[in-house]
Amino acid sequence: MPDSIYREEVHFTGRVQGVGFRYATLQAAKEFEVTGEVKNLPDGRVQLVAEGKESEVTAFREEVQDRLKPFIREIDLKRETCPPNYRSFEITR
Repeated sequence: MPDSIYREEVHFTGRVQGVGFRYATLQAAKEFEVTGEVKNLPDGRVQLVAEGKESEVTAFREEVQDRLKPFIREIDLKRETCPPNYRSFEITR
């Protein structure tokens, strides 16, 4: 396992809860080699954390944004390199 991995943490604002956002994100993750999680936050946003090769993570995030564009009003994105934290991609609470 690598010592460090590319990671993006994304906060989506808009009508992103109660519309199948997390499930659609999970389905999209199956098309990419990424690990991480997606969850609803108490403030009404959805948080997505994805790890993997930079090209895979970026393509995955762009696919999520494209599929769910009608529900997204704002995106806050943080990129970093860190030790791997996930073994799969899942919906968490």
